[in-house]
Amino acid sequence: MLEKAILKELKNNNLAVFAGAGLSRGSGFVDWKELLRDIADELELDVDKEMDLVSVAQYHYNANGRQTINEAIIEEFQRTSEKNKNMDILSRLPINTYWTTNYDSIIEDTLSSVKKVTDVKISQSQMKNYKPDRDAVVYKMHGDKEFPDETVITRDDYERYDSDRRMFTTQLKGELISKTFLFIGFSFEDPNLEQILSRIRVELLGKSPKNHYCFFRKVNQSDERYKNSDGSFNEEEFKYDKVKQDLKVKDLKRYGINSVLIDEYVEITRILENIEKKFKINKVFISGSAKEYGKYSNEEAKNLLHNLSKSLISRNHHVISGFGLGVGSYVINGSLEEIFNNKNKRTNDYLTLRPFPQNESGGKTLKELWTEYRKDMINDAGVMLFLFGNKESDGKTVEANGMIEEFQIAKELNKFIIPIGSTGYATEKIFNEVKKDLKKYWYLKESINILEVEKDESRIIDEIHKIFEKIRRSL
Repeated sequence: MLEKAILKELKNNNLAVFAGAGLSRGSGFVDWKELLRDIADELELDVDKEMDLVSVAQYHYNANGRQTINEAIIEEFQRTSEKNKNMDILSRLPINTYWTTNYDSIIEDTLSSVKKVTDVKISQSQMKNYKPDRDAVVYKMHGDKEFPDETVITRDDYERYDSDRRMFTTQLKGELISKTFLFIGFSFEDPNLEQILSRIRVELLGKSPKNHYCFFRKVNQSDERYKNSDGSFNEEEFKYDKVKQDLKVKDLKRYGINSVLIDEYVEITRILENIEKKFKINKVFISGSAKEYGKYSNEEAKNLLHNLSKSLISRNHHVISGFGLGVGSYVINGSLEEIFNNKNKRTNDYLTLRPFPQNESGGKTLKELWTEYRKDMINDAGVMLFLFGNKESDGKTVEANGMIEEFQIAKELNKFIIPIGSTGYATEKIFNEVKKDLKKYWYLKESINILEVEKDESRIIDEIHKIFEKIRRSL
């Protein structure tokens, strides 16, 4: 249910992410409880016994002012973060809206690392601004580590929220009604969000709310908290927490929030990886270049490339082309023919053209730029199709080493790889390596002979579609 719903919203560019402290923990940052541990100690309180952490922060403010709290935020969140697997996956998906109560910069830093233009909203005054060509908006509804004095953490801050940050509330209400949210690392203990969700439910007057999804780790008997000092199992506390979690899950349904219960947090990464693979399985990067076509006549090669691309588009694949010599133009023609013959298909939804840069820039050599460019293109695809692979050098036809590099990148990024070995050259070299490891490339096992020797375009195309179907069934 979760994966199907998320894939649908991704396709419609209508998925938003709401990140809580649990997401940032994956990068080595503390959650709210750990942030306030020393502060609670100063008050002679045990933070592990406190459920109302907003009040803990307020008690400290009442006694000592804001400075110690600000210093704790600066100290904990200015450290260099570790790589965040979940955020890495999210950054590679077409998600243009992020909300967070976190003070760190994991979201915007990760988005920037994949060259997405990010419009970050920290204060109410920024809500009216629009960053040109932005790919994503990050709403930091509780502020940012760079401005600790303005973060939302004490009871006073929450009570003033509607006057100091009303625009965040208004924006979030609208998006919770129109978009599907995926909550990650969020405990739903935040009073702001609870109030906003309640208002939406009341304003909808009993109508079905938009479906949203969140992850919860199941209450687990093996957790240390259920061990008594003598090592015995504290069944009473376990049952209490289990009942409380069940009630929480049912209560969230009132707001349209569907809970996905997991045994361990690592399952979130696996679920996100699977969603990414399923989403990108329809995105096919066709790697190829050819000064000559070897065993294929010019007409046979042209027809194979043209009709393969056309067939992929007809089955709702998205074709990505680097405009390789002797290959790219036929790929484009076949793709466009199918797109133009179907009034419901738009070019941008089915075809991406990425001609390689031809001049050095940014202090990088052309080779460095091409490698970076290849990684970017391949990262956007789920499947790599390899055909032919030669070029002219010093008047001779040689292997296209760029395709070998693309193969290496595809392996590193764990892409599905389909080399049509019968087309020869670099693709034949790639095919031979793949053939030696059919345990890894299991989806090619039944098709390996056809890929190796077949020249009939219709049989090759049919076999490629069979491979796609096998991959889909496995996900």
